[in-house]
Amino acid sequence: MASMAVVVEHSALMQQVGAALFGVALLHTFFAKQFEVLAHRHPRHAGLLHLLGEVEVVFGFWAFVLVAAMALLAGSDQAIAYAESLQYTEPLFVFVVMVVAASKPVLSFVQTLLGGIASRVPGLPTPLVQAWLGLAVVPLMGSLITEPAAMTLAALMLGPQIFRPGIPERLKYAALGVLFVNISIGGTLTSYAAPPVLMVAGTWNWDTAFMAQTFGWKAALAVLVNATGISFMLRRHLALADTASPTKTLERMPLTVSLIHLAVLGGVVVLAHHPVLFLGLFLVFLGYTQAYERYQSPLILKEGLLVGFFLAGLVVLGGLQQWWLQPIISAMPPTTLFFGAVGLTAITDNAALTYLGSLIEGISAPAQYMLVAGAVTGGGLTVIANAPNPAGVALLRHGFEDESIGAGGLLLGALLPTAVAALSFLLL
Repeated sequence: MASMAVVVEHSALMQQVGAALFGVALLHTFFAKQFEVLAHRHPRHAGLLHLLGEVEVVFGFWAFVLVAAMALLAGSDQAIAYAESLQYTEPLFVFVVMVVAASKPVLSFVQTLLGGIASRVPGLPTPLVQAWLGLAVVPLMGSLITEPAAMTLAALMLGPQIFRPGIPERLKYAALGVLFVNISIGGTLTSYAAPPVLMVAGTWNWDTAFMAQTFGWKAALAVLVNATGISFMLRRHLALADTASPTKTLERMPLTVSLIHLAVLGGVVVLAHHPVLFLGLFLVFLGYTQAYERYQSPLILKEGLLVGFFLAGLVVLGGLQQWWLQPIISAMPPTTLFFGAVGLTAITDNAALTYLGSLIEGISAPAQYMLVAGAVTGGGLTVIANAPNPAGVALLRHGFEDESIGAGGLLLGALLPTAVAALSFLLL
């Protein structure tokens, strides 16, 4: 009995420690930009401060602190057992799909396709139409190629057009907010592409037909409204990008090479729940890129690894948050649950939120809808709100002042598109 009491005490203690470290990590994401400022003021410690200023490092860093604290408080065996009991399929998948989707042949194919469409729209500057397609069509493509792949493609396409010198910082944050919100809701046309939907689809028997009928058309409407609004705000700046944009002229890429890369991307998506298989396919892909190096640009391995590290840290820290999140979710009526899910998503990954909801026995159909709708609606408010967001931050932060994206700026930029998504899911 004494040993059992010690285990229970340690369990409750670790829950509290886990919640405290999760809160610290969350605050760290909001103040990450300040570490960059401190790095310039204190050059002797610039290396460590730059490291702590990387948003992608935050949750991985505090996850290590959590495991170390668990080893001290509950023993190394329990700390190792806890770390090994978690599922890291999503961080691995996001890393692989980021690298493949950002490869030069895939990007060239998508840019050529969308550029051809944009050039045939009469009466509008081609860069403006390209930006609209990147903010509207690519996020909706996330329902087919998954949200992380859509985020990667959209970020690489929009970076030279919108996230560049000459664009006011407030408009960059507004565009970033639209991109993150549109990616979060744009994956709801199918049952497998959006992580928060994937967490509940099997348990609640939601297939692609149900998603398209219940969520998809509402999400598509909100995506189009958001993309049109920010494109209108950026119209003067985008008109100037006609001659400056490096994406205007694309190097000719053999169709066979592009199709092989697209086939690998499709294979990774199909095998998303089987890490051994998609990692094996990824190794074959790495060999292929070495064999045909003349058609490649450097793979974004560093950015992909940082994002994977961020998400793995979120898995470790999030594994100890169920004790306070689930009672909050289960106590809310449907409409309150929607707004509660929007708020909770901002401070925890939306997939983790819906997963906890799937564990609630007897949850009603209206509550199911409101939980998922709120989770995807709030997916653009913070870096941690949606799994693909760290990928967007990693690829676009160089276009902002001090090469860092502020959490406050992202929150403000995402408020209006989040409101549009909320109205669409609540009123339609």
